[in-house]
Amino acid sequence: MSQENFNDLAAFAMVAKERSFTRAAAKIGVSQSALSQTVKNLEERLGLRLLTRTTRSVSLTEAGERLLQTVAPRFEEIETEIAALSALRDKPAGTVRITAGEHSAISVLQPALTRFLPDYPDINVEIIVDYGLTDIVAEGYDAGVRLGEQVAKDMIAVRIGPQMRMAVVGSPAYFARHPPPQTPQDLAAHNCINVRLPTYGGLFAWDLEKDGREVRVRGEGQLVFNNLGLRVQSALDGLGLAYIPDDTVLPHVSAGRLVRVLEDWCPYFPGYHLYYPSRRHSSPALALLVGLLRYHGD
Repeated sequence: MSQENFNDLAAFAMVAKERSFTRAAAKIGVSQSALSQTVKNLEERLGLRLLTRTTRSVSLTEAGERLLQTVAPRFEEIETEIAALSALRDKPAGTVRITAGEHSAISVLQPALTRFLPDYPDINVEIIVDYGLTDIVAEGYDAGVRLGEQVAKDMIAVRIGPQMRMAVVGSPAYFARHPPPQTPQDLAAHNCINVRLPTYGGLFAWDLEKDGREVRVRGEGQLVFNNLGLRVQSALDGLGLAYIPDDTVLPHVSAGRLVRVLEDWCPYFPGYHLYYPSRRHSSPALALLVGLLRYHGD
């Protein structure tokens, strides 16, 4: 990208955010007329009208709204990385409070903290395991971790893990008493180990998909937990079938302690994202942690 385009996009993003040339010009440190000309030049190069101007207000056109949604997160990412670099220099301190599900806390956050905390003895991290879709602003959290599709659209989200798959598993002893299911519909005849979601009060549905066909199964069973380890152990004990993130049970599958079924009905889906309300108000400690957690894989 040329320097001219970069500067003009940054100017447009500031005007769009402030909904005012006067306020945007003051923040950037240029005259209102110069800022207006900059945005006009950008519109002429694109051949699109981005802003609707009146004597009292500035609003976005459809094209302007689409451009803002595209470029604003990129500028915020740059600001976050710069903040992270500054934090490295300033040796940040303080407490970062994060709400996360049990699996993400174990599989993503714990390994990262093992690398991170020894170098920053003045940073404290508090992780609260919660299966509910917590309002992080109302509950006083700095950030939350959820699957990509569960993150609210008004939050800043950073991908922190690879794609995921679920696995339907049972023990050899269980399958000695019950025939393995061949289709999702067969799960109705099985003892399914379930999770109750605190946000909605219902049981967590098993989302299965094959060849573009999606099936949501709410199986019946004797056991309901809100704990990952108890579901795995119950499956190992032969008490039913569990629907579990596959990285949690693959060692048991490889060792023959669990048997995987319906594997062709378990596609990959977007993995975990760390989310928070605004990069502009994040602490140096959080900015540093975001930079460490950011996933750079495929």
